[in-house]
Amino acid sequence: MEARKTKIGAWTALLPLLLLAAVLAGCSGSGSAQGVSEDGKLLVTATTGMIADAAKEIGGEHVEVTTLMGPGVDPHLFKASQGDIRKLDRAAVIFYGGLHLEGNMERVLEKIAAQKTVVAVTDGMPRERLIAGAEESEEFDPHVWFDVDLWKSAAETVTDTLIQKDPSNAEAYREQGERYLNELGQLDAYVRERMLEIPEKGRVLVTAHDAFGYFGRAYGVEVVGLQGISTAAEFGARDVSALRDYLVERNIKAVFVESSLPARSMEAIVAGAARQGHEVKIGGELFSDAMGEPGTPEGTYIGMIRHNADTIAEALK
Repeated sequence: MEARKTKIGAWTALLPLLLLAAVLAGCSGSGSAQGVSEDGKLLVTATTGMIADAAKEIGGEHVEVTTLMGPGVDPHLFKASQGDIRKLDRAAVIFYGGLHLEGNMERVLEKIAAQKTVVAVTDGMPRERLIAGAEESEEFDPHVWFDVDLWKSAAETVTDTLIQKDPSNAEAYREQGERYLNELGQLDAYVRERMLEIPEKGRVLVTAHDAFGYFGRAYGVEVVGLQGISTAAEFGARDVSALRDYLVERNIKAVFVESSLPARSMEAIVAGAARQGHEVKIGGELFSDAMGEPGTPEGTYIGMIRHNADTIAEALK
């Protein structure tokens, strides 16, 4: 009986994905399915803001980019709506993160790839530069954008894809891609400089989930998360107690909340440390799995990374 319930539960979880795939298959060839806007721009849909921002920077005036997951949205738990289905259907190119960042939605994206250009921006990244996932369900940590130098590979993948899909504007894509890579190089240097302002002993980044592994490896920061790599993983009282004790033992003075996750878990840890006579403050809000609001500096990839580096440096130095 228990096995039967498990099977029913699995089918229930897959039902939205199957419906999404069916709707997309039925929609192909309708409306904007040719993937070009009324003013002749290539229609691009990206799952996350970080990927969408790269497509906008590299595509420039020749593309119209739509984002599925806006500010504050957790990609690990994202469920596509009817509106998201239309965004996927009308696109000529779909970019996604891969490495299980988008959870079960990746299976649908892989099916759509039989009908149109669907590209995981992590596909071209050297596997030796990826961090192994902590959970059995994940082969690699998907939060690659926190190593700015590694994120250059994603930008190169976006550039190559746009050139292949729209060769008439290839020169513009190459030029804009090179400009963006140069800006990423400057950003990488900026983050390194800011982390060096923190005394080596104090370079400990404590966050709600383990999203900053690439950041820690690239910039010499020890990273500790309450939850695992995916926020779909559960955490309990034992995890909270262990992290609280870690803060007390290491005399850590600041922890950080994330824009795409509730702050209450970290607030509970701060309160628990206070009950043991150790004062810990919330050092600020970091952007992890989603960028800030459009029109703000944090609403771009470069602005988001600079914000994080500044927030960490000011709280820990």
